[in-house]
Amino acid sequence: MSKREAFLSAACKENVEDFLRFIQLHKDKAEPFDVEEVVQEMPRDQREALWGKLASLLQDVLLELPPDRWEQGEEEDMEVDSNADPKHVMAVVDGVTLVAIVSLKVLQDGDTYKALMEIAHQLHDVLASLPVSEAPLHLHIHTFCEAWWKKGLQEREKFGRSAFLISLQKSFILKKPGVEIQRVWGLHDVLLSLDYTSEDNKQIIDLLLQCFHRPIYIRNEDGKRFLVFLFSWNVNFIWLIHGTIKNQLEFFSKTVISNITEIYFRAWKKASGDFLEMIESSCIQDFMQNAILLPRTSPVHAKVRQIVSYFHTRKRCNRVDKMLYILYKPILWKTLSAPNFEVRANATLLFTEAFPIHDPDQNNQNIDETIQKQLDTAMDLLDDPHPTVRSSATLGVCKILAKCWELLPPTIITDFLKKLVMELAADTSSPDVRCSVFKCLTIVLDNALSHPLLEKLLPTLKYSVHDNSEKVRIAFLDMLIKVKAVRAAKFWDICNMDHLLARLAIDSQSVSKRIVDLLFKSFLPVNESEREWCCRCITLIQMNPMAARKFYQFAYKHTAPTNIIKLMLAIRRVLNTCIQSDCDQSELNESNKENSIAEPFLLGKDMAIVSSLLEVVVILWRSAEKALKHNEEAQKYTCAKFGYVLPKYFSKFEDERCTVAVIQMASFMPPSAVPTFSCGVLSRLRKMDSGVVPTQYSQLLDCMCSWGQAANILELITDWLTEALPKQGDKTNTNRKVRIQETVEAKPDLALAYLEYLFSRTSSREKVLALGPGPLKQLHTVLGNWKSVLYAHLNSNTEVPSPSVEVALKAFMYHSRLGAHLQHNSPEGRDYLLSMEHVAAWVAEKVLPFLAKRADRDTEDSEKSKLLATQITETFLTVCRDILLVGLGDETFKGQILHLCSVILLSEAGYMCIPTLLLILKEVADSYTSEYNKEAQEGQEDATVVILGVVANIFQKIIELLARRLRKEPEEGKLLCQSAVPGLTDFLQVAQSLEVAPLSGIFSTLFAIIIVEKRHVLQKITHPEEVITPESVEDMPPLSSILLPVILKSPSVTRAFLTEVSSSLDSEAIGSLTELAAVLHVLAVIRHTGQSKAGLKSAAISVQQQLHKHAVTTVDSRDIQRVVYESSVKTLNTILDL
Repeated sequence: MSKREAFLSAACKENVEDFLRFIQLHKDKAEPFDVEEVVQEMPRDQREALWGKLASLLQDVLLELPPDRWEQGEEEDMEVDSNADPKHVMAVVDGVTLVAIVSLKVLQDGDTYKALMEIAHQLHDVLASLPVSEAPLHLHIHTFCEAWWKKGLQEREKFGRSAFLISLQKSFILKKPGVEIQRVWGLHDVLLSLDYTSEDNKQIIDLLLQCFHRPIYIRNEDGKRFLVFLFSWNVNFIWLIHGTIKNQLEFFSKTVISNITEIYFRAWKKASGDFLEMIESSCIQDFMQNAILLPRTSPVHAKVRQIVSYFHTRKRCNRVDKMLYILYKPILWKTLSAPNFEVRANATLLFTEAFPIHDPDQNNQNIDETIQKQLDTAMDLLDDPHPTVRSSATLGVCKILAKCWELLPPTIITDFLKKLVMELAADTSSPDVRCSVFKCLTIVLDNALSHPLLEKLLPTLKYSVHDNSEKVRIAFLDMLIKVKAVRAAKFWDICNMDHLLARLAIDSQSVSKRIVDLLFKSFLPVNESEREWCCRCITLIQMNPMAARKFYQFAYKHTAPTNIIKLMLAIRRVLNTCIQSDCDQSELNESNKENSIAEPFLLGKDMAIVSSLLEVVVILWRSAEKALKHNEEAQKYTCAKFGYVLPKYFSKFEDERCTVAVIQMASFMPPSAVPTFSCGVLSRLRKMDSGVVPTQYSQLLDCMCSWGQAANILELITDWLTEALPKQGDKTNTNRKVRIQETVEAKPDLALAYLEYLFSRTSSREKVLALGPGPLKQLHTVLGNWKSVLYAHLNSNTEVPSPSVEVALKAFMYHSRLGAHLQHNSPEGRDYLLSMEHVAAWVAEKVLPFLAKRADRDTEDSEKSKLLATQITETFLTVCRDILLVGLGDETFKGQILHLCSVILLSEAGYMCIPTLLLILKEVADSYTSEYNKEAQEGQEDATVVILGVVANIFQKIIELLARRLRKEPEEGKLLCQSAVPGLTDFLQVAQSLEVAPLSGIFSTLFAIIIVEKRHVLQKITHPEEVITPESVEDMPPLSSILLPVILKSPSVTRAFLTEVSSSLDSEAIGSLTELAAVLHVLAVIRHTGQSKAGLKSAAISVQQQLHKHAVTTVDSRDIQRVVYESSVKTLNTILDL
């Protein structure tokens, strides 16, 4: 029996196992059996018989186990007939599908394929109900449907639709859908057979619109072809596509927008008839209108401009010119004179970008007239009253000049450039216009034909380098750099060197970097000799020493580190000629070789140049420091060269500027390279007098740190602070003057000055903290011992001579600050936080009692002690605030500090610390802004709620204390409130951002205190004329006039406050007429600011619901009540705009 006959006989239910075996042989690459070959060799009648038998087989297996029961059959673990096994059924279906696909390949014209169509219908039904898990079978049937469509057989629309729909859906869910998108494009003709208006195709329409949401479709080449085709499917569908794209513009990147634009252009290019008209009017012209009318702050404005600009770039063909002319005609020209400046500015950009806008079908004379009118319009736009339009016109005109220079008459070009250079570059009303002139002239400079004319005009701009606007100076310098790059003119003819150097000496980094870029080759020509470098360096110093320092500060950005080091060594040789002492033979020989470097300059007699050269060496060394660290040989060579002459520099150059620079040089070298100097630095630091300015010791401290000798400084500081402390054996009496034995060497104030400098700079601080816990912990302990000195000053009736209270207070502050640094360096423990908590306890126990008047002290001593106690408390609280600010404080620390805040407020003069306490509350609350939501999700918010509850209670106490101080001491209370405003502002901003119950009480407190204060004022009214509705915060009572501006400063805080107002009114916590009147007075003040209109109206409606209850009761009341009611109704109506 042949293979054909065997295969044909196997295609029945009885021989299904043989059939499956044949299919398996086909799939096995090692076997020679091939189903396609067998079917191809079959005669026509045999193929038809095969299809009939396979149709029967397929029908039988599907009747036994329909596809909707396949998943259920796999899940049920029970004995079933093998023929009803889902895996068996699917294998049969897969085999039949394989034969059907092969049959389509060999099907010839004139063949009868009724039985094959029956198979196709059955497989199509299977496809509709196939489980998701059967992806391979799904793919095979899908492939069959696709092949049926492409073969053009009967009922191809049905199979094509299914294949297209499946490919479309799969392209959305696959991670790499490239192949499926290619398939969609291959099936795009299916859409032509579908009825756009049919409800059955609504699903496909929705999926097609989703394609425009998918960047993968927009970027993929086949995807682009498909999306372009969709514009030609149905005229009404174009409008839906355009709407979909517009809704997604905000979320598309520039790259995606670029592809979207290409799709629009290709669709327009291929369109004709109604489709072309729809694309032009509904899409392109719509984008044009939006590009003109949208505000520039809109997130889609730039993207719409990008789309329209693409069409402008395609102006090379007549068809695009014609389209732009027609579409712009009804919208562009009238918007160039619109009342809104932003519309005019947007229209100007489009007009100048699309220039010339003309109809290519017109004759030359008409085109010339049209272009001349447009040039006149452009000139008029340069005179527009608004600077934004003038800036846009400047950009547009420069683009026109750069693009059309050869085509424009010389007189028009000259008029435009004179307008820009002579007038707009000196526009005193707007720095933006001046800036745009210089930025846009760089566009004109790209056209080489413009250089001769600009060379004559640009020198008139030389003073622009001194413009009072930094961005204008930057734009001017960028233009000079462009002039230099394109060799349009000599930049020093436009702005001479003196002006540039004067600006370099004093200007910001952004400006200075550009000037250095401009001048670099002039003062450091890397192709010249080192002798020339030195000559130009000295010339630069003589022209402007400050500019020279700035120049070499940025020089490393323009040349290799090797050249920087060469220049340093060349300057060293020049400096050596100033040393009038003997050098060794090598030095003499070296100097002789380079004698000519210094010959033109009598450096020995000009110490200003010498000091500047030394400073230049320091600046260059610092810029090359990283490179030297990576090149040990160069580092050793440089250090050896400078190390040899450094002692001579110290002895010869005694000028203060020289000394500072030489010390800085020494700090770059290892101590062994400068042994004489390095051995005496610590001694010089010891011998410094107390009260010296930082410049006298800062360089020496830097040297010690760079040499790795920070431990010696720390030891000196620790020793001085230890020696200056009162000895334990001394007996002190608070009733007589305290005498503290003090050694001559101990200088605690200088020790603290050294410590402050070391911790104020990142580099030195890192060196000190790297010493490890040993010496730092000892210093921390010594600083902590100075609390006893502070207490002695607090407790003494007489002046304590030494140590001074200022030194003790500084030591106390640095104890806390050092603790914070050490805690940051050892995050695994909390030893130093515990130390801070002990200090908090000491403040509460020992310091706070002095905030109250004491009977055993006279008034003057008591006031001094109170002031010192306040300083100690505020100093400690400030450090705690900083610890919380950087996130070092844990829950325990926050709790202890809040406890201290509560104790402070309970003390008699605790109100003096309110400004600092508000800063603490702000940082505690702020530490939960990012954490609270996470904790709430994890169910761990209890601790947070407790802490924030304490914060709210402390805030309430603060507000009560402010109110009390304003009543008792109005002037002092007002000053206190004003000093609390910054902290209060920051705290309320944080409080409104945390939507948590405890902090909502903060706005309740504010609302209550404002209403109580205003109610008190209203209750004191005795004459109807005194009932006046306030118009501003100044018309409110004292505390309210301070609190309301703080609330109204932030829109979000205002909204939170008004929410609290509405909540209190709705809960009927406010009931009396006087209280409602007070609320309305507050709302009237808020209304005059124009803020939060929705919240204001909501609060007013809540008042209205309460106020009507007092309408009847006030008829027979006293006149004051009636006047208050009538005034309230009038105010309410004004707020509600009734």
